[in-house]
Amino acid sequence: MSQVLRHVPGIIDPNVLIDAASRDDAAVYRIAPDRALVVTVDFFTPIVDDAATWGRIAAANALSDVYAMGGRPLFALNLVGWPRGTLSMDLLGEVLAGAQSVAKEAGCLILGGHSIDDPEPKFGMVVVGEVHPDRMLTNSGAKPGDILVLTKPLGTGILATGLKRGLISEAEMAEAVAQMTTLNRGAAEAAVAHGAVTATDVTGFGLMGHLSNIVNGSGVGARIDVSRLNFLAGATELVIQGVVPGGTTRNLETVPVEWSDDITRFERILASDAQTSGGLLIAIPHDRARDLIEALRAGPAPSARTVGIITRERGVIRAERGSALPDA
Repeated sequence: MSQVLRHVPGIIDPNVLIDAASRDDAAVYRIAPDRALVVTVDFFTPIVDDAATWGRIAAANALSDVYAMGGRPLFALNLVGWPRGTLSMDLLGEVLAGAQSVAKEAGCLILGGHSIDDPEPKFGMVVVGEVHPDRMLTNSGAKPGDILVLTKPLGTGILATGLKRGLISEAEMAEAVAQMTTLNRGAAEAAVAHGAVTATDVTGFGLMGHLSNIVNGSGVGARIDVSRLNFLAGATELVIQGVVPGGTTRNLETVPVEWSDDITRFERILASDAQTSGGLLIAIPHDRARDLIEALRAGPAPSARTVGIITRERGVIRAERGSALPDA
């Protein structure tokens, strides 16, 4: 991705608050002193067999980028690639209905979209939201001593690959589906309410990759306590069987992490797993971390836990076992 971003022209405009250069989750453009638009796009091929469920996951995943910026979705446009000669349009209707149900939950209108004939089905959304310029969540505000909070378990990429290979059933995928279709709205609102200024959603680059964006954007380092990471049921067993998505392997190979010798290869894979519609990774001042955790667990993110701390070692991510942190 860094090689691609090198070819994106630089933008110089006082109203552009966030663009691709910072590797944040969405672009942000100021339209008034107290209002800015948050714009994002995301789409992918099916990761589950049920069409409506795929639509729900894709919608939650696209909306998540707006929440990760501290914003509120306003409206969306559907993006569809569909093999009309081999898959029925009724099946596409199920995908769109699933997406509509999640967008309705988010209070986000779907105003249209665009479709093309494509040999491989693809679905996603362009989402437009808004945020107050002074209350954004970005990659660039983390400070040494901030506590890292993760709001959802890891392992969706591994489980989805296991499903594609016929190694697990739809029933065994149910917990992952529930996580992927849960909006990050409440978690983002709690983060902003408790004074966080830095967050990202954990998706294709995995926990370590998205943490790397925060570390580089903020000019800091980070320490992750692998023993505090929460993995979805069955993910560890699949990794032991050799189920590792290609994106996860790339993350493990390309994201610079100093792994402690006692961290197993299986744990390294799980910590690098490429997620779909993952949780938020939030950096919060130490004295506010416990209150944030309590607020998250009380409703929007019952699986939330502290997983690490921001350090002064610029650009260095250390993964170890055992850290003195607030309530895990």
